[in-house]
Amino acid sequence: MKFENTEVWGFEHSLRGMRNPKNSWHKSDSYYGCDNDIVCEKCDTSGESCINYKNNYIIGNNDMKLAQTLIKAGNEHRKFMRQIFVSVDITAPLYWWKEFDTYKVGTVANSTSTMHKLATTLITLECFEIDDYDKDLSLADNSKDDDGLDNISTFEEDIIYVLENLRQKYLETKDKRYWKELVRWLPESWLQTRTVTMNYENIRNMYFQRRNHKLAEWSESFIKWVETLPYAKELIMYEG
Repeated sequence: MKFENTEVWGFEHSLRGMRNPKNSWHKSDSYYGCDNDIVCEKCDTSGESCINYKNNYIIGNNDMKLAQTLIKAGNEHRKFMRQIFVSVDITAPLYWWKEFDTYKVGTVANSTSTMHKLATTLITLECFEIDDYDKDLSLADNSKDDDGLDNISTFEEDIIYVLENLRQKYLETKDKRYWKELVRWLPESWLQTRTVTMNYENIRNMYFQRRNHKLAEWSESFIKWVETLPYAKELIMYEG
């Protein structure tokens, strides 16, 4: 499972809007740039001028205190979290995407297409989720074959053989029946990449609902990625 090309934006307008209900904009103390705690890699050698300051938003103490107060007050009060946006390319197995699709509100995804591209790529073990794969668990019957040799075929080897054979038959004949069978028997461990856009409120819900999930794709991979986001500890993971 991979998380690539992560982008985060919206801190400025979300925190400005956070202060609209009480017209308290004059108390805002957030700014673009660098300070002693967060130093932009694009700063000059003196650290006084941030060349890339637009990519480094510093949340001040006043704004952070109000933000965390609203977070504790409940999701109807922390609307500013829905205005901090995240875009990321996620490569994950179909069985993970099936669970991710539970979170439809406020999320958008564009996926790679099995309809158009499934038959164009050689099918190998790398096409499947194998991060925590244990080959010993999928060994076939170890009884002797008719020729007296050990049967060392494994479950995944059989699947790959069948799928690759169907793919080649489809390319040779252009018979859509082979393509349909290829789609029909595609395992849920098949890796698919989607470009996903969501917000900090979406991610906060996923974090608390899935951090102890039995799937390592949630409890390890996804959670570790969340922890890398700007101010994840202070906003997404904050419990008061």
